[in-house]
Amino acid sequence: MSAQENDDISGFEKISNTITTYSGSSPVFLAAVALILLWAFSGPVFHFSNTWLLIVNTGTSIITFLMVFLIQKSQNKESIAVQLKLNELIAANNSASNRLLNIQDLSEDSLNTLYEHYKTLVELTQKAKSNTKSHSIEDAIDCAEEEITSDLKKMEKK
Repeated sequence: MSAQENDDISGFEKISNTITTYSGSSPVFLAAVALILLWAFSGPVFHFSNTWLLIVNTGTSIITFLMVFLIQKSQNKESIAVQLKLNELIAANNSASNRLLNIQDLSEDSLNTLYEHYKTLVELTQKAKSNTKSHSIEDAIDCAEEEITSDLKKMEKK
């Protein structure tokens, strides 16, 4: 990443990136385990009082609450980055279907329909004499449209 790109990142972004990076590391996990063990072993000293219980409950609740938002922010950013990378690969490939760009914006019904077209594409590939022949989603859609037209004609004849 260039220096100019780093300058565009806000202070919160830098802090959240640092926290999410380190929170998944082994040393932080070991530190968390050590804190829990320290708390557990301190139980007899504090006679397992309600205050002793509240310390760990409050601490873990606050950390969990904040981490949920940091993890979701990180996941959203990662998802957008992956989508952009996939979009670049689709756009760069002449035989790829450009209709898949921004597919994440489709409704669930539209995604299910597209999934069915891809199932048809798998069937086309399996039926092909050569498994190296490439099919596009448009081939699958054309095949599905032909099947629908054929079914409609059969229904009209009845």
